[in-house]
Amino acid sequence: MDGIIFDVDGTLWNSTDTVAESWNQAIAAHSNLDVRIDGDMLKNLFGKPMDEIYDAVFPELSEEEQQKLGDLCFEYENKLLETKPGILYEGVAETLRALSEKTDLYIVSNCQCGYIEVFMKTSGLEDVIKDHLCFGDTLTSKGQTILTLMGRHGLKDVVYVGDTLGDYQACQEAGIPFIFAEYGFGEVPQAADRISRIAELLSRF
Repeated sequence: MDGIIFDVDGTLWNSTDTVAESWNQAIAAHSNLDVRIDGDMLKNLFGKPMDEIYDAVFPELSEEEQQKLGDLCFEYENKLLETKPGILYEGVAETLRALSEKTDLYIVSNCQCGYIEVFMKTSGLEDVIKDHLCFGDTLTSKGQTILTLMGRHGLKDVVYVGDTLGDYQACQEAGIPFIFAEYGFGEVPQAADRISRIAELLSRF
């Protein structure tokens, strides 16, 4: 096996409360919008491409205005997560460290540049993740981003662990197996393979 690729939000940690706080700060500082975001709202948006998130949060703004405000929100987000990081799911650190002794570990997410780096830094897992790519890097679908990562490292036999229907569809696009983290944010009833906690991966690999 060449490696395991992980999603971040809803799979490795939950950062929704901190992200909501940072977005509310950015919106209040840089717009006149009467918008208030909370963690539950973000759980339904995480994993989607940035433009879809902008449409959901700032539907009254033009595409250009959405992009400008969204960039500021992500800037605030990355900064606040440095001091108020997301909460790792139970067993994530121990499981990833153990898995990294058996195979290479990667991350692919639909997030902005800098987000995965903040996750790795604040979780202390920088040394166990071999490489990562995100939407901010490639500006392509998650499936294509997975394929780009695979091409970069010559990966043929990999599996993706994620928690949303979008993750499942990305794996179909990339032609790789999907493991559904059913403790996360989404519902994927068609997922044939699933885990209820991340430590279950240790008995599989």
